[in-house]
Order: sequence, then structure tokens, then C-alpha cells
Amino acid sequence: MSHVPGEEGGLSEAAPEVNNQDLLDKPAQKTGNAPEDQVPHVVDEASPSSTSSFELLDMDSAPAPYREVQPHWFFCPRGDDNTTWLPFSRDDSDKLENALNTVGDKDGDEVVIAVEGERYDVHVRERKRYAVYWEQGPTEVRRCSWFYKGDKDTKFMPYPEDFCKCLEEAYMVAVTLNEWKTKLEFPSGETVILHNPKLIMQYQPIGLQDEWQSSPSEQTRPRTVKRGVCNINVEIPEGEPEKVDHLVFMVHGIGPACDLRFRSIIQCVNDFRSASLSLLGSHYKRAQQDGQVGRVEFLPVNWHTALHGDATGVDEDIQRITLPSISRLRHFTNDTLLDLFFYNSPTYCQTIVDTVASEINKLHTLFKQRHSGFNGAISVVGHSLGSLILFDLLTNQRNGSNARQGVLSGESFHMHHDTLQDTLTRLGLQQYLDTLQAENLDLESLALCQDCDLKDLGIPLGPRKKLLNYVRKKWLSEDSKNPAGRLPLGIQVQPESSSDQDDNQSSAASMRRAHFHRAQSVTSAVEYEYFDVGIGQVSINYPQLAFHPQTFFAFGSPIGMFLTVRGLKHIDPNYSFPTCKSFYNIYHPFDPVAYRIEPMIVTEVDLEPMLIPHHKGRKRMHLELKDSLTRMSMDLKNNVFGSLRTAWQSFSRIPVAALPPLDEANTTIENDLQESQASAAVSASAKREEQRADFWTKVLEWPRALHKHNLQGTCEEAESSESAEQREQPEIKVGMLNEGRRIDYVLQEKPIESFNEYLFAIQSHLCYWESEDTALLLLKEIYDKLGVAFEQPQQ
Repeated sequence: MSHVPGEEGGLSEAAPEVNNQDLLDKPAQKTGNAPEDQVPHVVDEASPSSTSSFELLDMDSAPAPYREVQPHWFFCPRGDDNTTWLPFSRDDSDKLENALNTVGDKDGDEVVIAVEGERYDVHVRERKRYAVYWEQGPTEVRRCSWFYKGDKDTKFMPYPEDFCKCLEEAYMVAVTLNEWKTKLEFPSGETVILHNPKLIMQYQPIGLQDEWQSSPSEQTRPRTVKRGVCNINVEIPEGEPEKVDHLVFMVHGIGPACDLRFRSIIQCVNDFRSASLSLLGSHYKRAQQDGQVGRVEFLPVNWHTALHGDATGVDEDIQRITLPSISRLRHFTNDTLLDLFFYNSPTYCQTIVDTVASEINKLHTLFKQRHSGFNGAISVVGHSLGSLILFDLLTNQRNGSNARQGVLSGESFHMHHDTLQDTLTRLGLQQYLDTLQAENLDLESLALCQDCDLKDLGIPLGPRKKLLNYVRKKWLSEDSKNPAGRLPLGIQVQPESSSDQDDNQSSAASMRRAHFHRAQSVTSAVEYEYFDVGIGQVSINYPQLAFHPQTFFAFGSPIGMFLTVRGLKHIDPNYSFPTCKSFYNIYHPFDPVAYRIEPMIVTEVDLEPMLIPHHKGRKRMHLELKDSLTRMSMDLKNNVFGSLRTAWQSFSRIPVAALPPLDEANTTIENDLQESQASAAVSASAKREEQRADFWTKVLEWPRALHKHNLQGTCEEAESSESAEQREQPEIKVGMLNEGRRIDYVLQEKPIESFNEYLFAIQSHLCYWESEDTALLLLKEIYDKLGVAFEQPQQ
């Protein structure tokens, strides 16, 4: 498609001038660029799909009465690119058209219409589309009725509204007067010729063609013009249900890009939402028809921008120390991989968790305002590092049973309100009051002191240990005596105050704890039992979410690895998140970042992860073939080993007694043996001949009996193994993180991925946003708890 100066999607939005004299009186007048006698030749070179002989032969048919074109509203998905236009759904387009018809297009108060599931607002008079839940520049909106497509374009593009208005007026005159071959000239130099109702072409001046086009025939190729959205090949999306059954917040991992196409979290979540809508229509079709199912709303949570923004200034600091060589690789490292190190830094980790929690709470509040009737549950999804952030946040949440309101016991109450004199009197150390007051020490500053500090003040060893031990037990570890507040992991949740006045005390206590733990960890191993901040980062004040999540989904998560690195070797089976009852660890088998969770809970049993079914209700073909070959090899191995075992037994013992029994032959042979043994008159040579004959008889019958024996044994083993599996499967209970259900779920790799797992390792870590199997697992978990029946579509 040729792009001319001053164009917006192909043409200037300035109102074109219509040559009415040429339109009515001189329809056959020649033009400089597209003379009428060359029209058939030029038309033949135009797009074949629009200039067929069918349309040329239709010129003399009876004209249809004029009908006003039905416009459809389009939008630009990106503010910096006006060459891509997408249609609104029919419901959204009708809402915009009705609003425009109601208020008119004149100056006045702006009319705002919510579209696309109320995630965007359209300012009708301004013709702009604004995002509601995330930061995004406004994009252009058009009321479209005329479209064009160049010879090298793949789809039709909408004209500006002023241009559409002029074309519609000319078309109306041509239809009413039945006068075609009408030429329209525009100020920018374009010429449009209306040959007949089905053949309308636009010609561009030579001076506005692209410089690389050298052939005159290419320079004069026209554009095909179509009237109405019904005459172009465009897929208009179906409208989203207004009812929202469930809300899901999705937190991204490291870096600003979430997939190999370097798309943002917003674009990836949009694709995930579209996939879920499609799966709802195929797997919950009957429930949708009955009105039981609405839709699931997915909202992105972006924390990378806040971390790398001007507020922290970390990018400038890193840039000053970055080497100039291999600049692109270093920029990728600074913008992506360093997020892992930032999260391990107490300073920037606090920024990250604060951003994630505040962003989730803000989105939750905004969503409740726009959906006042929403009463569904809420879940959270984290990808890569985002799953670790959510894990740490959920571990440090409070519920009714473990929420500390600042005071848990009489001793802690006295600790907060007693003076230094009262504390020393209680410990019998009042003689050191003057020494401590001379240094202006109070309880808060005393909590920051170490043993060497008190030693410098001349306090003996015994009183020093007694005083520091009291501070440690009563000030730093208030919850160690509160079993209800202790996590089963052996880790304590960070105390939080309920009042605004206690917030300052909480932050001060946080600083004291950080100083204390740094001092303790210098000479001793890390013991998480004494860490008051959960299994998250040390010295981090974890904020609280405004809701209790129903389910936590982790995509490609390194949670297991981080917990192990932090010194946690085992998770108590009775442990569960304080405010979240379900947890799913979903990963691709080739994902290099993903780690399992179940082996940290169940250490005595080696459990295979649960295989996520294909969204079409079966295993992938290569996996089915692999399983079939495995079963065949096992059966063959069992038969071969069984045959060898039986043969070895037959030759290692007396041949007659070792061979498998035969129904009729055994009876005859046993009788013969008894008779031969009972007869004392039979000579030794006759006995040997009889035994030799009996032996060869058994040898000849042995293969048939052996096959029957092995076949019966194999069937019995298979039945016993199947019954054993059926008996063992219901007994599997993997802790309480997922209410006793399985936690680790693995996706099925694609056939092409199975050829080389290293080649697809990076792609495997970024595949979750486009995985329909993952989306279906989320939907099934959500709607199973709502009591909606799952439907497997027919193949």
C-alpha cells in the first residue's frame, strides 16, 4: 500500500472537494492519470478479487434503489500506529452509533461509552479510546462506511470519516440518477471513479507513489474501494457477556516483554482472555445457553515500569557502570535479568511487593466501581518471578485466626507501654538505669544495641545477656508463644498493627528486626524459626491485599528453587496460605525456570506430576504413540523374562516335575509312573525306556503349555497392577496447599518440541499465555467451584 504525505490510514482527513461538474455533466471526460479509455486496461491490473468480469457485466443491470450505508466503528490498537484498524464487536458498535445519534456530533459535553468488557472508554465526540485499568495512550476511533485495499495489501482499510461522507454523497447521486463512470477529484491529488455500484476504484497521482516503484504499470495500479463493512472480508468479534463470574489478576515475570514476540503483559493477557472466551463457548456451551455462565475477567498487573521508572532511578545508576561493549546484550541484561537480583535486594524488593499489592488493590477497587453487581470470587496468576512475588505476599497475609492487632498478650502489652525504668525494675536491673539514661537510651534504642555496645557501657556479662534475652523474646519474637499465629512451616508472619498509630511502631520494629537478624546471621546459620517475616525476603514489610484470593495459579514458577535456596527443605503438609485455599503449580516439561512443589511436601513418595489434558479431550498423538510403545515393550519384556524363567526352572530341576502341567497328559503320565514304580518285576532297561518316552512326550507338548501358562500369568499381573493403581490413586493426598489435592500439573509438549527439548527451552517458558490447555485448567477449576458442569466437545 502506498503511503502519501499527510495521510492517516491512506488519505488526509481534510474534507475532499467533489467536482460536481464532472460528476453530473461530464462523466466521460478524461483525466491526466486515469483516462476513461484506459479504465478497462487498468481494471484488469487491479486486485483480481474486486475487478472480476462478473462485476463488469453487471453494469447494465437494473439499478437498485439507494439505501443508506450502515456504518461500523473501528479502532486503532496502538496510538503510534494508524495503519492497523480493528472492528469493535457488533454490540459495542451499536452502542457507539446509538450514542452518536442521540447526542449528535456537535460541540457539547463529552459522551463516554464503555466498550470491550468495560476495559476501555470511548469518547464519542473526541473519537478517542482510553484504557481504564492500565497505562496506555489514547488511540483513534473511526465511524467507518467506506474501505480501500491496494494491490499489495492483505485487508481493507477504512477511510477517514470526511472522505467517507463525500464518497457516500457521490454514490447517492450516482444511484439516484443512474449515472455512473463518475470521476471525483480530491485536493490531495487522488481520483476516485465510480464505474458501477460494484466497481469503484481510486487512482493515486504519480508524484505520491513510493520511490522504489519504477514500473509505470505499478505506479498506475488503482485501489479497490468497497462500500459498507458487509462487502469486505473482515472478522467482526462477538460481544463479551456482561456478567462476570470470576476475576483474575495476572502478574508478569522478569522484563517488560512476556513472550518471544516481545509483547507486553497487556497484549498477552488480552490473548489469554480471548482464548478463555473461546473455550467457554466450546466446553460450557449448554451452561452459556442456560445463562449459568458469563465470563472470566483477566486483568494485567504491571510492576516492571514502577521498578525501572524515574522514581527509583535504578536504570540511571546501572547505566553509569555498564560497559559500552555488546550494548544490546547488556541492555537486555539490565532490563530483564537484573529483576531477579532486584527482588533479592531488600530495598528494591520492597518496591516490587508494594507495587504489586497496591496495583492489585487499585484494580480491584476500580473493577468493583465499574461492576457494582459483581459478587464472584477472585484468583491470582503469577508467571515466573511474578509467581514468587505472589507466593511471598500470600504467605504473609493475615486472616481472622492469625491477624495480630498489635497486642497478643499481657507481656507484650507491657513491653509496648512500659518505660525503661519499669523494664529494668521487672528484670531486677534497676541499678543500671542511670548508666543507660546517661547515654539517652530508651526501649527502642536499647533494642538496636548489641552485646558489645552494652559491654562498652560497663555492664557485666550476666546483666547484658539477661537484658538482651528479654528484648529478643519479648520485643522481637512476640508471636513465638502464640501457636495460632505460627505458620506450620515453622515460619512466623510479620506483625502488623491495626491502627494508624501502630503503623509507625511497626515500621520501626521492622528496622529493629532487620538489624537484629543481620547481627545474628553473621556467626550462625539461618534458622527460619526466628525470622519474623515469613518465608519471603528478610526485612520486608509485606502489604495486605484487599480480598482473599480463591486460587493461586503459578506458571513456570521457580518457587521451589527459591524456597530451597532460602534454607527451607520441607513444607509441613498441614500448611496452607492464610487467605488462599487452592494452589496450582503449572509448568511445561521443558521449562528451564520451572520447579516442582510436591517433593517438598511429600518426601517419602515419588509422585509423577498430573498431566494436563489436551483441550480437545485427548493426549497428543506422539504421547499416545509413546505410551503404546512403552506398554508393548513392557509386555514383551514380561513375556520374554517369563519364558526364560520357566525354561530355566525346567532345566535346573528334574525335567518331568518341572514342566507345566497338562490336563490329560499329566494324569496318564502320573499313572504310568506309579505303575512303573509299583511294579518290581520290570527290568531297569524297561524303566529307562519308559521314562525317556515320557520325557520326550512332555518336551513336544511343552511350548503349547508354556504359552498358555505365561499368557495366564501376564493377564493376572496386569489385572493386579491395575487394581493396585486404582487402590493407590485415591489415597494420594499432597498436603493442604491445594486442599489435599495435587499441586504440580505439567503441560503436554507439542510433537515438534519433542525432537529437541533444548531448542524449545526458552519458548517453553513463555508459552503459557497462548496455551489453551492452561486456560482450560483455570476455567475448570473456577467453574467446578461454582457447580457448573464441564462439557467435553465431540471430536
